[in-house]
Amino acid sequence: MKYLDEFSDPALAARLFDDIRATVTRPWALMEVCGGQTHSIIRHGIDQLLPDEVELIHGPGCPVCVTPLDTIDKALEIASRPDVIFCSFGDMLRVPGSGRDLFKVKSEGADVRVVYSPLDALRIARENPDRQVVFFGIGFETTAPPNAMTVHQARKLGIENFSLLVSHVRVPPAIDAIMNSPDCRVQAFLAAGHVCTVMGLGEYPELAERHRVPIVVTGFEPLDILEGIRRSVRQLEAGEHTVENAYPRAVQAGGSPAAQAMLADVFEVTDRSWRGIGMIPASGWRLSEKYRQYDAEYRFSVTGIRTEESTDCRSGEVLQGLIKPHECAAFGTTCTPRNPLGATMVSSEGACAAYYLYRRLSAPGAGPAGTCGARDEVTPVG
Repeated sequence: MKYLDEFSDPALAARLFDDIRATVTRPWALMEVCGGQTHSIIRHGIDQLLPDEVELIHGPGCPVCVTPLDTIDKALEIASRPDVIFCSFGDMLRVPGSGRDLFKVKSEGADVRVVYSPLDALRIARENPDRQVVFFGIGFETTAPPNAMTVHQARKLGIENFSLLVSHVRVPPAIDAIMNSPDCRVQAFLAAGHVCTVMGLGEYPELAERHRVPIVVTGFEPLDILEGIRRSVRQLEAGEHTVENAYPRAVQAGGSPAAQAMLADVFEVTDRSWRGIGMIPASGWRLSEKYRQYDAEYRFSVTGIRTEESTDCRSGEVLQGLIKPHECAAFGTTCTPRNPLGATMVSSEGACAAYYLYRRLSAPGAGPAGTCGARDEVTPVG
């Protein structure tokens, strides 16, 4: 398959691994800021095949995982109302709120529907003028433009029974927050290619210069990720800290002007809480005053809901790259995909889900029989 098979070529992967081994002379810690990249890394065993000097740290790159607990509880409150049809992508239904999730609310009689596009929710609103239809709009810069376009379309068509529960977050402020943390060990970033497809590279040079950290934009296939690692290691070894685009087949320096214009029209930048991390200034979007009537938080008066995270779940530390999933005592025991404590265990982009799915069930080299040790039972690239 074009742009997939050729980016999983084992021979090319071996050459990239050799180049990385030949370049690295001391320990370096790199963070990928995309859950899709995390799953690809763990699935193909890339982290285990790298030289010992190169450590990959999993960052807050899962939009489902960083959706704050109080936003989940707002969704549960809205979805429980009898006049509401609550629409969401499927990966949000099992994310735990304070004691229950959207699946539980649905089982109790709420009209919760899985859709594949926000425009599906808008169509449902047109077909059900006597019901309030709410779409759960989450994600990074990648999913924000279609959600913005849907609100724009609702206003243009005069559809008044549609609203958006917004929980959009922005990657550059998260990188800034990670680098400002006193516990930060990150020395280079693999930036998310799909985010940069929309937003371009404009926000990254200042971050790279101020924090003196290489930022390499990468894709999601094994060779994409290895090329990003190779470029990062070369910069680190040379004492450089620039922004590089290792995903030119999808990313242009200016991104998508049309998508950015839609975002600027419908949304405005705001402070946003990240689940397990806390408030990051200017790290999110909310509907602008022009579109405020489509904001579900205000329409259903749930702005005052506040919650506290469970102390049993260490997903916040996982999202900050402070621990690996298997270093949490609850991982694989009291926290599993069937009974998750946090979103990182149930999201298709969550680091804990990746470790569980691909049998990284214990600390490297210390697992019982049947689990994956430091260099054992690695799924080969390609």
